[in-house]
Amino acid sequence: MSITDKIAKHYQSSISGDLKKIHVEEWDTDIFCRTTYPLKDEAKILELQTQGKTVEALVESIIVKARDKNGKRLFQDADRIKLMNEADPTVIIKVGGAINNAKIDLDQETASKE
Repeated sequence: MSITDKIAKHYQSSISGDLKKIHVEEWDTDIFCRTTYPLKDEAKILELQTQGKTVEALVESIIVKARDKNGKRLFQDADRIKLMNEADPTVIIKVGGAINNAKIDLDQETASKE
């Protein structure tokens, strides 16, 4: 097996794992997320962060990463305006933080079971 095959195998096992559930009481909904995403999804978020556009990067994280229980995206690109202008900033920060830290939280849960 080549190194690129090993990389792809690891990625596929990471992306196909269980979704993490985040309950957002303020929105009366559950948001699900993965622990990893394609680099193409992360690219725009990283670009916004390096430009100092922290809020935009947080909203982009929610748009790209928030899923329903079946793994389908909850938000479309057109929802960006509503999330930027009509959502409680505190909740946006809470949800974005939870989604972006899903890998860290999951790793801590795994470590506590061992």
